[in-house]
Amino acid sequence: MFATPAYAQTAGAAAGGGLEAMLLNILPLVGLVVMFYFLMIRPQQQRMKKHAETINSLKRNDTVVLNSGVIGKVVRVEDKEVGLEIATGVTIKVVKAMISEVRVRGEPAPANDSKA
Repeated sequence: MFATPAYAQTAGAAAGGGLEAMLLNILPLVGLVVMFYFLMIRPQQQRMKKHAETINSLKRNDTVVLNSGVIGKVVRVEDKEVGLEIATGVTIKVVKAMISEVRVRGEPAPANDSKA
Protein backbone atom coordinates (compact mmCIF):
# COMPACT_ATOMS: atom_id res chain seq x y z
CA MET A 1 0.00 0.00 0.00
CA PHE A 2 2.73 2.52 0.97
CA ALA A 3 5.55 0.87 -0.95
CA THR A 4 6.54 2.59 -4.17
CA PRO A 5 9.24 1.54 -6.59
CA ALA A 6 12.66 3.03 -5.87
CA TYR A 7 13.43 4.68 -9.19
CA ALA A 8 16.62 6.31 -7.94
CA GLN A 9 18.18 2.97 -7.12
CA THR A 10 17.45 1.46 -10.49
CA ALA A 11 18.66 4.54 -12.39
CA GLY A 12 22.10 4.37 -10.74
CA ALA A 13 22.45 0.69 -11.48
CA ALA A 14 21.51 1.23 -15.10
CA ALA A 15 24.13 3.96 -15.55
CA GLY A 16 26.92 1.60 -14.46
CA GLY A 17 29.53 4.23 -13.48
CA GLY A 18 31.91 1.61 -12.16
CA LEU A 19 35.37 2.99 -11.41
CA GLU A 20 34.45 6.62 -12.05
CA ALA A 21 31.56 6.50 -9.60
CA MET A 22 33.73 4.85 -6.97
CA LEU A 23 36.43 7.53 -7.37
CA LEU A 24 33.85 10.28 -7.05
CA ASN A 25 32.62 8.69 -3.82
CA ILE A 26 36.13 8.31 -2.35
CA LEU A 27 37.43 11.76 -3.41
CA PRO A 28 35.70 13.72 -0.59
CA LEU A 29 37.09 11.31 2.01
CA VAL A 30 40.61 11.74 0.67
CA GLY A 31 40.14 15.50 0.76
CA LEU A 32 39.05 15.34 4.40
CA VAL A 33 42.08 13.25 5.35
CA VAL A 34 44.45 15.71 3.64
CA MET A 35 42.75 18.68 5.29
CA PHE A 36 42.85 16.94 8.70
CA TYR A 37 46.58 16.30 8.25
CA PHE A 38 47.46 19.90 7.40
CA LEU A 39 45.19 21.49 10.00
CA MET A 40 45.80 19.20 12.98
CA ILE A 41 48.50 16.55 12.70
CA ARG A 42 51.32 18.52 11.06
CA PRO A 43 51.15 21.56 13.40
CA GLN A 44 51.14 19.25 16.43
CA GLN A 45 54.21 17.40 15.13
CA GLN A 46 56.03 20.69 14.58
CA ARG A 47 55.11 21.86 18.10
CA MET A 48 56.39 18.60 19.60
CA LYS A 49 59.64 18.85 17.61
CA LYS A 50 60.22 22.44 18.77
CA HIS A 51 59.50 21.46 22.40
CA ALA A 52 61.97 18.57 22.20
CA GLU A 53 64.67 20.88 20.80
CA THR A 54 64.02 23.38 23.59
CA ILE A 55 64.23 20.69 26.28
CA ASN A 56 67.45 19.26 24.83
CA SER A 57 69.10 22.69 24.75
CA LEU A 58 68.55 23.40 28.47
CA LYS A 59 71.55 24.70 30.37
CA ARG A 60 72.35 26.07 33.81
CA ASN A 61 70.85 29.41 34.82
CA ASP A 62 67.94 29.11 32.36
CA THR A 63 64.62 30.19 33.80
CA VAL A 64 61.87 27.67 33.09
CA VAL A 65 58.14 27.39 33.66
CA LEU A 66 56.67 24.01 34.54
CA ASN A 67 53.27 22.72 33.42
CA SER A 68 51.99 23.44 36.93
CA GLY A 69 53.02 27.10 36.67
CA VAL A 70 56.04 26.88 38.97
CA ILE A 71 58.92 29.08 37.82
CA GLY A 72 62.48 28.14 38.66
CA LYS A 73 66.12 28.46 37.67
CA VAL A 74 67.97 25.42 36.31
CA VAL A 75 70.86 24.44 38.57
CA ARG A 76 71.54 20.92 37.33
CA VAL A 77 70.76 19.15 34.04
CA GLU A 78 70.68 15.36 34.02
CA ASP A 79 69.62 12.79 31.44
CA LYS A 80 65.87 12.82 32.09
CA GLU A 81 65.58 15.16 35.05
CA VAL A 82 66.45 18.75 35.86
CA GLY A 83 67.30 20.33 39.20
CA LEU A 84 65.36 23.58 39.70
CA GLU A 85 65.91 26.23 42.31
CA ILE A 86 62.43 27.57 43.08
CA ALA A 87 63.53 29.71 46.05
CA THR A 88 66.83 30.56 47.65
CA GLY A 89 68.25 27.27 48.91
CA VAL A 90 65.22 25.20 47.76
CA THR A 91 66.03 22.80 44.93
CA ILE A 92 63.62 20.26 43.43
CA LYS A 93 64.02 17.55 40.82
CA VAL A 94 61.68 17.78 37.84
CA VAL A 95 61.16 15.50 34.86
CA LYS A 96 62.25 17.29 31.67
CA ALA A 97 58.97 16.57 29.89
CA MET A 98 57.08 18.68 32.45
CA ILE A 99 58.86 21.87 31.37
CA SER A 100 56.46 23.88 29.28
CA GLU A 101 58.45 27.02 28.56
CA VAL A 102 62.04 28.23 28.71
CA ARG A 103 62.27 31.93 29.35
CA VAL A 104 65.22 33.81 27.95
CA ARG A 105 67.44 35.90 30.15
CA GLY A 106 66.81 39.58 29.76
CA GLU A 107 63.14 39.12 28.95
CA PRO A 108 61.32 42.41 29.55
CA ALA A 109 59.57 42.71 32.90
CA PRO A 110 55.79 43.17 32.94
CA ALA A 111 54.56 46.77 33.05
CA ASN A 112 52.98 46.35 36.49
CA ASP A 113 56.18 44.96 38.05
CA SER A 114 57.91 47.74 39.92
CA LYS A 115 61.62 46.96 40.02
CA ALA A 116 64.09 49.63 40.93
